[in-house]
Order: sequence, then structure tokens, then C-alpha cells
Amino acid sequence: MPFYYYGMFSNRYYMIGTILVIIAALLAMWAQFKVQSTYSRYKKIPNSRGMTGAQLAREILDSEGLHDIQIFEVNGQLSDHYNPGKKTINLSKDIYQGTSIASLAVAAHECGHAIQYKEKYIPISLRNAILPIANIGQYLGWIAIFIGLIFSRTNVAWFGFFAMCGILAFQVVTLPVEFNASSRALAILKTRYLNEDEYSGARSMLSAAAMTYVAAMISTLMSMLRIFLIILGNSRDD
Repeated sequence: MPFYYYGMFSNRYYMIGTILVIIAALLAMWAQFKVQSTYSRYKKIPNSRGMTGAQLAREILDSEGLHDIQIFEVNGQLSDHYNPGKKTINLSKDIYQGTSIASLAVAAHECGHAIQYKEKYIPISLRNAILPIANIGQYLGWIAIFIGLIFSRTNVAWFGFFAMCGILAFQVVTLPVEFNASSRALAILKTRYLNEDEYSGARSMLSAAAMTYVAAMISTLMSMLRIFLIILGNSRDD
């Protein structure tokens, strides 16, 4: 059966799936706008202690006994991340050098990830276990779906669909990892570093950042649902 058969006007499920993907894309755009606008607001407000993100991160890590973790400045905006393999916290310039509320919030969040590894936080171990399986499944899944649709082999397409579900599982498990890192960060900031007004800003910053992960998960879910509907439409038409 020719591939164009699965086009918008031939497969009645295609349009539904496409609409879902568009909605998810709009949500992702909104989440990205939200985090950028929130960051732009709070990077202009200095913290009362005058601490930089790098100084805060060093204090938090040392207080947790994580003296071996190094802190580096990296290029990019909001490119901050913790590298567990190299035991480094990498902070973008504005976060590393900045003394804003946003700088402290982001730096503390990355320290939250380091603490998760120290405490062997179960969701982050599960996420790391899923990742290589998800990457392989995504690669093989697309190939199987393509072949299944081209040659009308629905069973092959279904295999590809389920192989790709690992990516969705990875993103679902990522949510508690990110939420927990932010919770740890906010608890530390509230107890030791920020007053009530500053804490409110840090919470807004990390809440906006968390929405990007929620939006990414929903986007993947909608894409998977679209594939599901296309394969289902094909199986019913065969």
C-alpha cells in the first residue's frame, strides 16, 4: 500500500493526531516563553546577600560534604546542568557570575541534583537506567514504524510504537527528578539564604523551569498518540 495512503485525507485518524501535536507544540512554546520571561524578570533583581551563583553552589556542596564536585562556567543561556560522570556543576555565565535571585535559584537547583546522586535518589537511578534503552528504542522504533506503514505490516508498526514508549517513560520519570531537585533547592534557599520576598521569586523561577519538562512530556505523549492513531487507522483499513 503506497505511503501517501497515510496522508491527512486518507487516514481519518491523521487529522486528530496532528491537532494534538499542534496543541502540544503550542504548550511547549508557552512554557519556553514563560521560563524566559520569568528568568528575564528575576535576573534583574539582586539577592540581599550579594552572593553569586557560583559562591552559593560552593557553599551548598561543601555543607553536604560534596567537596569533590567542581563548579565551572559554561557558554549559553540557561545551559546549566550537573554532570554526574565528571562530578561537575556547569553554570552559564549569568548564573555563575550573577548575583540575582534567578542566579541563586538555578545554582541551587543544580546542587539539588548533586545531592540526589549523593543520596541515591531512586527516581534518578531509574531514569538513568531507562535512558539507554529509550535511545535504542526510539531509533529502532522509527525504523519499524516506517517499514510497517510502507508495507502495510501493522504488527511491525506496533512493535515500533511500543519500542518508542521508552522515551515517554524517560520523560515521565524525569518529572519527579526535576521537581525534587527544585524542592531541595527551595528548602535550602528559604532556610539559609533568601528572605520571604526573594524566596517567592526563586519559587516562581523554578516553577516556570519545571513547566518546560511538563510541556516536553506532553509533547512526546501527543506525538506518541498521533502515531498510535495512524497505526490504528491503518489496521482498521486493512
